[in-house]
Amino acid sequence: MILARHRIAAAFVAALMVGACTTAAPTAAPTQPPTQAPTDAPEPTDAQEPTGAPSGDAVIGFSQANGGDEWRINQTQQVEEWCPEYNPGAEVLVSDAQGDDNTQSTHIDEFVARPVDVLLLTPNTADLIAPAAQRALDAEIPVITLDRSVNAEVTQHIGADNKLIGRTAAEYVSQTILGGQGGQVLEMQGTQGASATIDRHDEFVAWLEENDTSVEIVTSQDADYKREEGLVLMNDWLQAYPDGDYVVYTHNDAMALGAVEAIETAGQQDRFKVVGIDGQEEAIQAIADGKIVVTFTYDRAGKEACESASKLLAGEELDPVWTLPTNTIDAANVEEFLGTGF
Repeated sequence: MILARHRIAAAFVAALMVGACTTAAPTAAPTQPPTQAPTDAPEPTDAQEPTGAPSGDAVIGFSQANGGDEWRINQTQQVEEWCPEYNPGAEVLVSDAQGDDNTQSTHIDEFVARPVDVLLLTPNTADLIAPAAQRALDAEIPVITLDRSVNAEVTQHIGADNKLIGRTAAEYVSQTILGGQGGQVLEMQGTQGASATIDRHDEFVAWLEENDTSVEIVTSQDADYKREEGLVLMNDWLQAYPDGDYVVYTHNDAMALGAVEAIETAGQQDRFKVVGIDGQEEAIQAIADGKIVVTFTYDRAGKEACESASKLLAGEELDPVWTLPTNTIDAANVEEFLGTGF
């Protein structure tokens, strides 16, 4: 459903919630609303500080794909915290599709009908959300995608380079973990159809095909970016691969932490080297503790999206792509990053 934030008229909220609730969400999807983001969370270094320029009666909508994991909860918190800072006086509306494409398409259409002045969008999947995003664009509503892209020519896309992360992860596995001697990889993918999943898989595979064919991807299965599903899948792999050593390449830290839990419970720490992505604080600590080998940071882009919304509302043009930096965190530099995750 769509959650109202910051001086939204009660009558409109009631109408919007009725419309949003007519579409069923998956029964396992989390339903709790986001909580306020910590005020001492580290700030992205490339974003400018809010200028305090008034945004008048503007309305900003944020369509979240799935608020059910730590990364996306934090992303929503960033939007809720920073959009009022960058856009004083503006209304901020937040929706959570709970991982359902039809629900998210409905939410986007509701934002168009409202209408909002700027739509911030984290698409659940690149293809199935594209028509709804295009309808917003056709209604002359600027669309800014965060972290995941959509197959439409939006106003701006903001996020780290998932293709670069996929290739960097492959090189790290090949050269640093396996020492150029070859080995076997179990790949734990995220949500199928999401642009991040596609890029993190395709570029990982491409780098290995181009540079190190001695590394074999034994299996590649999805766990939907969820810790609990990562734990279940890793338990399955422990049964399926009872012998030998493996690198577990996961598409996010939540799944990596689930895999670590399963590995530790089975007492098989010596056989598996776990790789994550995102820079979650618990994963950074796990690197310090020797439980995860490496993670690659992937910023939430919520603050930057609010800054871009402010520029649009001020009549400024945006670059079509804003690429955020990523960092490699492993045992060599983990002390520098402790306390910087989400």
